[in-house]
Amino acid sequence: MNSSLLRGRGVTLDTSRPLVVGIVNATPDSFSDSGDRTPSAWIENALACYEAGADVVEVGGESNVSNRPPVAAAEEIERVTPVIAALSAAGATVTVDTHRPETAAAAVEAGAAFVNDIDGLRNPAMVELCAGSGVGVILMHTQTPPKTPLWDDELYPAGVIEHVIGFFEERLAALAAAGIGRDRVVLDVGPDFAKTPHQTVAALRRLDRLAPLGCPLMLAISRKDFIGALTGRKPRDRGAGTAAALAAGLRHGARLLRVHDVEATVDFLRVWEALEGEAEVPVGLRIGEEVRREGAAAPPGAGPARESV
Repeated sequence: MNSSLLRGRGVTLDTSRPLVVGIVNATPDSFSDSGDRTPSAWIENALACYEAGADVVEVGGESNVSNRPPVAAAEEIERVTPVIAALSAAGATVTVDTHRPETAAAAVEAGAAFVNDIDGLRNPAMVELCAGSGVGVILMHTQTPPKTPLWDDELYPAGVIEHVIGFFEERLAALAAAGIGRDRVVLDVGPDFAKTPHQTVAALRRLDRLAPLGCPLMLAISRKDFIGALTGRKPRDRGAGTAAALAAGLRHGARLLRVHDVEATVDFLRVWEALEGEAEVPVGLRIGEEVRREGAAAPPGAGPARESV
C-alpha cells in the first residue's frame, strides 16, 4: 500500500506533494473574514477558492471561537449543505468542519468526502457515522469541548508533543476498532486549542515526532492566535506570519496546508517547491513583461508569458 495515499469518500488524494486546503466560513461571525456574509456569497467564495487552486475545500457552518454562541445543528446544516453541494457539482474535494454527527451526515449526503472534527472524534456517534459512510477524517488534538477556551501553562507537565502523541495513539486505536484505518486519517495538532502560544509553538516545532504514526499531517495555522500573539497583528494582517509557519511546518513534515488565502499559498508553494528541489525550474524560464513591474503592459506583438513552475 502507498502510505502517501489518503482516502476519503469517493476520492483518493496523493499527499506525496503538499496539498492546499482552502477555508470557507459559511457563517456570519467568522473571526477573520469580512465583507458579504450571505449564503450566495458563501457559495461564490467557495467556488473561487476551488478555482484558485485549492486541492480540498473545507466548509464550516459555526465559528470555533469561544465568544460566539453555539449554532443549532439544523442551522449549521442549512448553512453548509448548499455550499458543499455546489462545490461537489463543480468537481471539488470537500471536507466539512463540524463536531455534530447530524451535520456530518447531511454534509456527506451533499458530497463531503472528509469530516474535520475539532472535538477529536470523541463522540461515538460521530465515529460510527464516519466509519459507515466511508469518509476520511481529520483528527485534531484538543483537551476541551468545542468553544471552551483553556490556557494553562502547566497543562502538559510531560511536554505538549508527548501528550499529543499519546492522544493520537489512543484515538487511532479507537478509530481502527471502528473500521477507520490510518489511510483515512489526517492528524492535526490543534494550534491554539487548549494551548497557549508557547505550547502551540512547542508542538509545531516537533511535528516530525508524529511521522511514525503513519498519517499525513495537517497544518491548521492560518491567521491563528499564536501568530497574532507573536506579531501583534489582527487576523487579516497575519499573512507573513502564516507563511513563516507554513515553511516551518513543511520542513517538519506537514502535508495538508489549511489556509484562508488560497491564491497566496499556491504561489508560496510554487516558490518553495522550486527552492527545495521538489519541482523543476525550466532552463528557458523567463519573466513575462506584463508582470515584471507594476503598471507595465506587454509590448506589441509579445507572445504569452512562459508558464512558471
